[in-house]
Amino acid sequence: MASAASPAGPTGRSVVGVMVEAWRLWRKMVGMELTSGAGQPVWTRTLIAWHIVFWALLGVTALVSLIGDLSGRHHLVVLGALAVLGLAYHFVGRPAMVSRNAVAARIYLVLQIACVAVVVALYPPGVFLMFIASPQIWLLSDKARDSVVLSVLLVFTVGAAQLWSAGWTINAFWDILPWMLISLVVSMMLGIWIDKVIAQSQQRANLIEELESARDELAEAHHTAGVMAERERMAREIHDTLAQGMTSVVMLAQTAAVELQRGSLEPVAGRLAAIEDTARENLAEARALVAAFTPVALTGATLAEVLRRQAERFAAETGVDVQVSLDMPDDEVAALPQAQQVVLLRAAQESLANVRKHAGATSVVISLGMSAAGVRIEIHDDGSGFAVDAAEGSGTGFGLAAMRGRVEESGGTVSVESAPGRGTRVAVLIPSAGENA
Repeated sequence: MASAASPAGPTGRSVVGVMVEAWRLWRKMVGMELTSGAGQPVWTRTLIAWHIVFWALLGVTALVSLIGDLSGRHHLVVLGALAVLGLAYHFVGRPAMVSRNAVAARIYLVLQIACVAVVVALYPPGVFLMFIASPQIWLLSDKARDSVVLSVLLVFTVGAAQLWSAGWTINAFWDILPWMLISLVVSMMLGIWIDKVIAQSQQRANLIEELESARDELAEAHHTAGVMAERERMAREIHDTLAQGMTSVVMLAQTAAVELQRGSLEPVAGRLAAIEDTARENLAEARALVAAFTPVALTGATLAEVLRRQAERFAAETGVDVQVSLDMPDDEVAALPQAQQVVLLRAAQESLANVRKHAGATSVVISLGMSAAGVRIEIHDDGSGFAVDAAEGSGTGFGLAAMRGRVEESGGTVSVESAPGRGTRVAVLIPSAGENA
């Protein structure tokens, strides 16, 4: 058997070297973990490295022990302990790393400590198995308290095995004790640091997953909001164009049918011509909606010209006297931004549609003008009027709500003044480009 001083000094120094090498390997492994993706549990991304290191150390220990000066019986015991450690790792320890099974992990760690102690007792250079035993304690323990207890147990049993190998002498005890204490302190510091690093890394991984989930939810919410906004815009466009055109066609057809019953053929021809013109405009509007949402009426014409045409056609269809009053030159009207012209035109169309359906008016005045606040259009009729608060509170009717939505999107305002028997005035104000910016 080796002398007391001989194994203690080199063995103790080898333990410190082992812990330094362990620290370097831990840094590499943690570096691998920190630069990996966050889609897997923290430890599963470094298991291959753990397996390689374990089997490499186990194989080196077995190989070195074969060329050592062990007796035949001691050699068989060392190889048996290494075999038990390998089998325990393969069937208990490695699955516990993946499943995080606390019971299996404790069973494996107890077997590991026992096997390492046996190997060191019979073959002291095998102490470098602590290089893998100590980190595995921190790897497989869920709680820092368990890791500390098992680390103390590992150092105590390995120290006792070294002391037994040295012959239980006082000199061997004092030679072994400092290095075992240093090994314990280094193991604790390294393990606690790595435990905190891994905990922070796992928190970071969880945070990344939460952020990615929140980003996906936000993108879905934006997409849904965009779809709903587009549907609302399409509904307004259809209401302001196709629906009103169809209403005109229905009313013209009803009027033509009444005139046919009376035997008046000449007015019928005019109604049919108006129906054809309205249908053609509706068809053009439908194509424009598909193309770019720009009203066909504003293509190649100014807003003033379109308002006059709308007034003439409305008067021809309903017999209501419609006047268009411009308080600004035609060139200023033509210079208005296209988006503002669309909003103003749609407001006039919706107001005329409401006059047709509800007002029973005999005259309508459309006023378009510019002021310091912006461009303003007013549609005033002498019809039956209505209670504004009651109408808005009932939530019925899409036209006025669609008008408000369109105008407010442009930064403008809509005001409605009406009372039963006193007509209705609808005013739309669109701020100038500078004020709206």
